Amino acid sequence: MQYKKILKQLKDMANPEAVAGMARFGINPENTYGISIPNLRRMAKEIGKDHRLAQQLWNSGIHEARILGGMIDEPEKVTKEQMERWVKGFDSWDVCDQVCMNLFEKTEFAYKKAVEWSKRKEEFVKRAGFVMMARLAVSDKKAEDEKFLKFFPLIKRESTDNRNFVKKAVNWALRQIGKRNLNLKSAAIKTAEEIQKIDSKSAKWIASDTIKELTGKRFTVKK
Repeated sequence: MQYKKILKQLKDMANPEAVAGMARFGINPENTYGISIPNLRRMAKEIGKDHRLAQQLWNSGIHEARILGGMIDEPEKVTKEQMERWVKGFDSWDVCDQVCMNLFEKTEFAYKKAVEWSKRKEEFVKRAGFVMMARLAVSDKKAEDEKFLKFFPLIKRESTDNRNFVKKAVNWALRQIGKRNLNLKSAAIKTAEEIQKIDSKSAKWIASDTIKELTGKRFTVKK
């Protein structure tokens, strides 16, 4: 059975030293083997797309198996119910980011879930909402500006959340949207300036970092 073969392969690749290092970067060490993302990508390429197998890998509860499941799943077969089930299982920022990047942003529900999740209380569910915004800003090349302008009030509203994994995702979303084009750059800077006036440590950090990147030498927008 392919599922059991993959689990054995993952276990054989386990690296306890890497797990300890991951824990220092805020990654939950429980049920974690310490396998690098490039190695998981190579496995995903060999396996190919398989929706059923992706569900089995997710249900295993193993950190790397869940990331691998997100890599091999088929976006067109993903339901809203599956997205809700998986997002509730996020227990590390890397699982959150990888699943959003490799799978969720490619589904037909991506924009809707970005908005919904940004309002949630759970740390990694809320992070997922803003990771989706950041990723859609990069990958959805044909989207109209209006889709991203709707995200700014949500970014401003949640800028006071001082939880590390939330505030970094809020910051990421604001910066990435601002990098799409000159119109969104201007709107992102304006939003950052509004956020900067909020009496909140996290809000001020989000604002200053965004303004620094979008107005400094680190960033040049294409005309």
